[in-house]
Amino acid sequence: MDSLTQIVLGGAVAAAIAPPGHRRAALLAGAALGTLPDLDALWLGFAAADPVANMVDHRSFSHSLLVLPWVAALIWWLFKRFGNGRVAQSPLRWFWAIQLALVTHPLLDAFTVYGTQLWWPLRPHPTMGSSVFIIDPAYTVWLLLGCVVAWFARARPWVGKVLGVSLLVSTAYLGWGLVAKAQVDRVAQQSLAAMGLGDAPRFSVPMPFNTLLWRVVAMTPSGYVVGDRSLVADHGPMRFEGYPSNVQALREASAIPAVQRLQWFNRGFMRAQVVDNQLVLSDLRMGLEPDYTFNFAVAEQVDGQWRAIVPQQQRMDYSSPAARADAGQRLAAMWQRIWQVPPAATLHIDP
Repeated sequence: MDSLTQIVLGGAVAAAIAPPGHRRAALLAGAALGTLPDLDALWLGFAAADPVANMVDHRSFSHSLLVLPWVAALIWWLFKRFGNGRVAQSPLRWFWAIQLALVTHPLLDAFTVYGTQLWWPLRPHPTMGSSVFIIDPAYTVWLLLGCVVAWFARARPWVGKVLGVSLLVSTAYLGWGLVAKAQVDRVAQQSLAAMGLGDAPRFSVPMPFNTLLWRVVAMTPSGYVVGDRSLVADHGPMRFEGYPSNVQALREASAIPAVQRLQWFNRGFMRAQVVDNQLVLSDLRMGLEPDYTFNFAVAEQVDGQWRAIVPQQQRMDYSSPAARADAGQRLAAMWQRIWQVPPAATLHIDP
């Protein structure tokens, strides 16, 4: 999730557990702990060999449930032994405040589609719950309100209840996201099965900033299909549109390390294109057709063979007024799509 959300989640958790007289200190400590796991991005900016490694290694060791509890215990011991006395005054409460402020960070990230390596250094596929968008005000606002109230009201007896309600409502919103995802997945499965794609690898993910409009992508032998579903406006089967991917080039380059790392990280949800004699892979989980957030040139063709290159990330350019206006129009269209069914479109799937 975004940094603000992690800050207020960590602050709300710590302030709800720590003694009332330590509430402001707990808000600050929780905010810092909620930020700590994402500082791996700074380290990877210097240490990562290439942008593919940077993407794959983010949310790995610093988000592991096999690592963070030990880090939290060390932080607790250091403050208990050398701190200003708050932790020593109430060691049990502060132990759990530190533990949960830190561990809730990767647990929340696991609800997004990016992929969180909860069990690093073990190597299962990263967890991608894909039931909440990386920025969702409907989740964050309750935690932010709870933290603001706790900061100004401090040790008043009712503040603990306010923090509890803010955590309960935000958690209930995560639960709603899972329910909404299950509804979308059920309809998608029925529609894809009717198209002969019932066993196709697929994922669903909410559109930006909401859990009412969803996007479903399923892989096909020649590419992928994309459909959207509004829980407000849509009824009946989902409609999908097909798009090509250079699956032959992807298959021929499958032994290249960067290709293998991306295949593991995103579970094969990639579009392959040959652009200027280079193989460019796009992560289909983040972005909207035809523009995706993560695009990497990973190989070049030499004498009919694919040869590995140092991966290069190809970023979308939003610097021009026209590009920013286009992005604004897409967001407006997305909002309208929540409430309205688009005109009937012709389904096209390449066999």
